[in-house]
Amino acid sequence: MKLINKSMLTVMISLSTASVYYAQQTQDTVNTRSKDIEQVVLTGVADLAKDRKTPVAVSTIKEAQIVERLGNQEFPEILKSTPSIYSAKGGGGFGDGRMNIRGFDTNNTAVMVNGVPVNGMEDGAVYWSNWLGLSDVTSAMQVQRGLGSSKLAIASVGGTVNIITRAADKKKEGNVMLGVGNDGYLKTLFSYNTGKSAKGWSTSFLMARTAGSTYIDGSEFEAYNYYFALGYQPNEKHDFQFTFTGSPQKHMQNFQSSIANFIKYGNGVDDPNRRYNSNWGYMNDEVMSQSINFYSKPVASVNWDWKISERSKLSSVLYGSWGRGGGTGVIGSINGTSINNLPKTADGLIRFDDIQAWNQGQNVIWNPAVANNTGINAINKTPGIVTRTNGLARRASINSHDWYGLLSNFQHKINENWNFSGGIDLRYYYGYHPGVLTDLWGNTKYIEKDNMNNPGGYDVTLVQNAAPSANPFAKSVKDKNQIVYRNYDGQVLWGGLFGQLEYSNDNISAFVQGSVSEQGYKRIDNWIIDGVTIQQGQKVNIKTDTKFLLGFNAKAGINYNINDQHNVFANVGYYEKQPLFNSVYNSPLAPNNATVNPAINTPDGRATGNQQIVNPLLTNEKIASAELGYGFRSGIFNANVNAYYTSWKDRYQRFTGLVVPINPSLPATGTNLYNRPFANLTGIHEIHMGIEFEGTVKATDYLSFNAMFSIGDWKYKGNATGTLYDENGTPISLNGKNEVEFALDKVKISDAAQTTAALGFTLKPVKDLNVFATWNYYENYYGLINFSDIYVQPNGSTNNNGKKGALEYPSYNLFDVGLSYSFKVGNGQRLVLTGNIYNLLDTTYISDGKTSNHVKDVADFKTSTNTDAQAQALYNTYINNPLNFYKGLDTTNTVYFGFGRTWAASIAFKF
Repeated sequence: MKLINKSMLTVMISLSTASVYYAQQTQDTVNTRSKDIEQVVLTGVADLAKDRKTPVAVSTIKEAQIVERLGNQEFPEILKSTPSIYSAKGGGGFGDGRMNIRGFDTNNTAVMVNGVPVNGMEDGAVYWSNWLGLSDVTSAMQVQRGLGSSKLAIASVGGTVNIITRAADKKKEGNVMLGVGNDGYLKTLFSYNTGKSAKGWSTSFLMARTAGSTYIDGSEFEAYNYYFALGYQPNEKHDFQFTFTGSPQKHMQNFQSSIANFIKYGNGVDDPNRRYNSNWGYMNDEVMSQSINFYSKPVASVNWDWKISERSKLSSVLYGSWGRGGGTGVIGSINGTSINNLPKTADGLIRFDDIQAWNQGQNVIWNPAVANNTGINAINKTPGIVTRTNGLARRASINSHDWYGLLSNFQHKINENWNFSGGIDLRYYYGYHPGVLTDLWGNTKYIEKDNMNNPGGYDVTLVQNAAPSANPFAKSVKDKNQIVYRNYDGQVLWGGLFGQLEYSNDNISAFVQGSVSEQGYKRIDNWIIDGVTIQQGQKVNIKTDTKFLLGFNAKAGINYNINDQHNVFANVGYYEKQPLFNSVYNSPLAPNNATVNPAINTPDGRATGNQQIVNPLLTNEKIASAELGYGFRSGIFNANVNAYYTSWKDRYQRFTGLVVPINPSLPATGTNLYNRPFANLTGIHEIHMGIEFEGTVKATDYLSFNAMFSIGDWKYKGNATGTLYDENGTPISLNGKNEVEFALDKVKISDAAQTTAALGFTLKPVKDLNVFATWNYYENYYGLINFSDIYVQPNGSTNNNGKKGALEYPSYNLFDVGLSYSFKVGNGQRLVLTGNIYNLLDTTYISDGKTSNHVKDVADFKTSTNTDAQAQALYNTYINNPLNFYKGLDTTNTVYFGFGRTWAASIAFKF
C-alpha cells in the first residue's frame, strides 16, 4: 500500500534537516543536560487535576507506561485498566479503535491535546486514526471522569481525556526506534530534542512510519507521523512555542458480520474465524477493499505564556487544522443486488474480478441455481456505464475541513487563598463533503443525476486516488464538475466565555466555575437550485441562514484533606449542551423511487443527504451530575473510591426503518405502508450511575500491584416520545396524533461493559528491568437495540424481541504480559528493549455487539396467518438447530470479535 509521495517526503526531509541543523547550533551554547529544561509544548491552557486538591475523579497514564505497554495497540487501549473505561478496536482497522467513559462515547467525552479541544465540530467524534502519532510525543494522558475540571463549555458528559505533549521536556536527546509485531507490523522512528540554549531557544523533531496489517484479514495500512516544535523564551515573562504535527494515513476497514458468518468461514460448526473481514478480496491478483479510510489532519499552534506579574499570567494558543481525506464505499448495484449481498467466494471474499467482468458486459454466474441471463445472473445491458442503480464502482465520501481557533486564559492570584481565572474560546470551522470516484472497476464512466442544476445528468470519468495529500491546503476535489454521490458543506461558528473562582488552604480546596458558549450552524447544499428547490413545502437556498444556539455549564467542587493520608471530595454540575450539526438539519432527502403510494411521495429527486430545513424540535441536551470521592495515601498503599450519578435529558436521535401503516386498522403490509418514515426524538433520558475503585500497592522495592474495579448501572429512564414523519418531512398523523413512542424505560445502555475490573503487577528483579502483567475483566456488556423493535405501534404493542430489551453479551477475561529493559552502552547512550503479548491465552470473545436479537420463543413465530401448531413447529426447527446458537446467543446477531493473541516488540537507541 503506497502512501508517501514526493511532496510529503520533501516536507519531512526539510523539517528533519532544519531540526538537526538547529540542534547543532544550540548544542554548543549551553549544557542542556541539567534537570530544569523547560518543556517545548507548554500546558498553560490545559486544566490538569492535582492530587488531593482538584475535587474530581482522575487517573493519569505517564509516558513510561505508554512506551512500555502500548506497542501496536490502539492509542485509547492504554486506558483499558482505568475505572469505567471501555476501549475496543471496533472493526479492527488501523486506528479504528473506540473508547467509552461511564457509558458515553467520544461524541460526549471531551478529548483535548494540551488543553485544546479536538472533538469534531460537526459530529463531536474523535477519529483516532487521525491522531496516531500522538503516542510518540505524549508525556502523559490524564482522564477526568465526569464533568471534570475543564473551564471550557465542552462535551465532557462522560469525562475529559487530556493528552499532554512535552517533546523537549527531557534532557537533550536523540532516539532511533524499530518496532515489529504480528501480521507484518513494522514501525521506524527518529526523533531529536535539543533542550534549551542559553538564549532561550529549543526545538524538537520526530518522524516515523508505521505499516503492515492488523490481526484481521484485509487490513493493510500505512501511516506517517511528523512532529516539529520550536520554542523561544527570551526572558522570564514570555514564553513562545510553535508546533506543527500530523499523521497522514491510509488503512483498509471492516464491517461487522453476523456470528453465523464468522462461524461459516471458521470451522462451520462452533469456532468463528475471528480474522474474517467481509470487505475485501482480489482484483487482478491484487488486494482490493471496498472500504478504505484515508486522511491527513495536520495541526499547527502558536502558544504564548505571558507572566504579567507575580500574581497574574495570560496563556493563549492560536491554532489551525486542515483535515483532508475521507472514506470509501460502493455506489450502484448488480441486478438490484448490493455488493454486500452478492454471493462471495468459498472463503467469504468479495468477487471483485467477477464484478469487473460484469461491469464490462461479460456473462457472470452469480447463483448457479438461477437460469443464465435471468435474475441475478442477467448480463449488464449498459456495459462500461455505471449509475446509482446499475453497475458497481467505488466512491469516496470526502470529509475535509478548515478549522481555526483561539483559546486564551487569564489567571490572577487575588491573595494567598483565592485565585481567579477567565478567558475566551473562539472557533471557526468549515467542512467540505463532496463525493468522488476512486475506482471504476472496469467501467469507463459514471453518470451522475443528483445535481439538480444538471437535470440531464453528466458523465464522471475522473478517478481520484484514495490516499491523503501531503499538502494541507489541497482542494477537496480535483475537478468540481466531476463530483458524485453528494456535495454539501457545513459551517460551524463557536464563541465561548469561561471563568473560575478557586479557594485553597492547607486542608481545603474548592472551586466554582461557569461557561457560556454560542454555536452557529450553516448548511450549504451545492446541488439544489438556489431559491427554486422546494423542501417540505418551502423554497430553500443553497446556503441556509446561520442557526445560533446558546449553551452553558456550571460546576462546583470541594476537596478536604482530613490528614496526610485521607481526603474526601464532592462535585456537582449542570450542563446545557447544544445538539450536533446533523440534529439541526435532520430531515433526510426524499428520493425518486417507484413507491406504491405516489400520493404521499413528493420527492426532490435525490438519494443522499439531508434537507435545508432546520429541525423544529431543537432543544439543548441537559446534563446534571454529582459525585463523591475518597482518597487514601501512604508509602505502601494508595487508593481512590468514588460514586457518581449523571442524568442526561433531552438527548436527540433520529430513527429510521420503522414500519408505519397508513391505515392503522389494516395490516401494516404492501400498499398500507408509508415509504421510509422516520421519527425525531428529543425526550430520551439516560441515567448513568456507579462506583469506582482504583489502587496501588508497593509490596517491596521490587514488586508493586495495581487494581481497578468499576460497576455501573446505565439505563434509559421512561419511554421516549417524538414526532413521526414521512420521507418528505411531513408529519404523520396516526389515530389523530403525530406523536410516536418508544418503549425505552429501564432498557440498558449499549456499547460498553458496565462492570470492569483489572489486576496487575510490575516486577523489577534487577535494575532497569520491568516485567509486568495485567488481567482485565468485562461484564454486563449490552448490544445495540433496534429501535424498530421498541417502536410502539398505534395499537400499543411492540414486537416480541423489543420487549426483551438490550441483549447481554458474554463476559470475558484477557491477560497481557510484557517486559522492558534499558541498559547503558557508554557515553550516555543506552538501548531500550520492550516486548508485549496481548491476549496471552488467545481468548475468543465478542468486543462489540451491534444488535440485540434475543433467542426466539414460540411467540416470535406466530403471525396473523398461521396456527399455534405451525408456530410451534417452526420454533422446534429453530431451537433444535445448533447452528442457530453460539454461547447462548442467536447467531443472527452482528458483532465484532476481539483480536486473538497478538504481540509487539521494539528496540530503541537513545543518544
